[in-house]
Amino acid sequence: MNKFRILIFVLALAVLFAVGLFIGLFLPRLIPKQAQPRFNPAVVIQQIQTLAQLVTVKYVMEKVIIAEDVKWYGESRVLLVAHGVVKAGIDLQKLNPTNFVIGEKSITLTLPKPTITDVYIDDKRTEVLERTTGVMRSFDKDLEQNARRQAVDEFTRAARLNGILQDADDRAKTQLTAILKAAGFEEVVFKRSP
Repeated sequence: MNKFRILIFVLALAVLFAVGLFIGLFLPRLIPKQAQPRFNPAVVIQQIQTLAQLVTVKYVMEKVIIAEDVKWYGESRVLLVAHGVVKAGIDLQKLNPTNFVIGEKSITLTLPKPTITDVYIDDKRTEVLERTTGVMRSFDKDLEQNARRQAVDEFTRAARLNGILQDADDRAKTQLTAILKAAGFEEVVFKRSP
């Protein structure tokens, strides 16, 4: 009789264990879940903002600059071949929660306008071809710096005219689409901030 009670007790424990296992494994799958967003908007914003300045386009340019300072008693002149770099992209630090609309598998992102992020002269490739100082003039040390500033201004203007901002916008959208699709979004839509 004692062995019979032990057997019933062991069987009861086995049945309770099986029921607990069933409840733990299968019952949650049978109960419908409330629709929860698949992506946490705050996490998505933080991850995109870590990209900071998304520089997407780099133009390399060359320009001949002649800077002259003509006075009645003589002239100073510098002939400079300037090599420059112009970069453009989108500042993702400007994004905030109002720029995102996140669906279950889609995201709509309102991007800031692209801007020129950096313009500089490549000093290793830039050279002064000619310096001329009139007989009655002393060398004007600021003339070369003025030529360099003029080159930077002309690089900026030329890059804008050649469509660097549109290129930056197009490439930013391509790169962000790839990043967001890799994160699991199936549809990525872009809008432009006013």
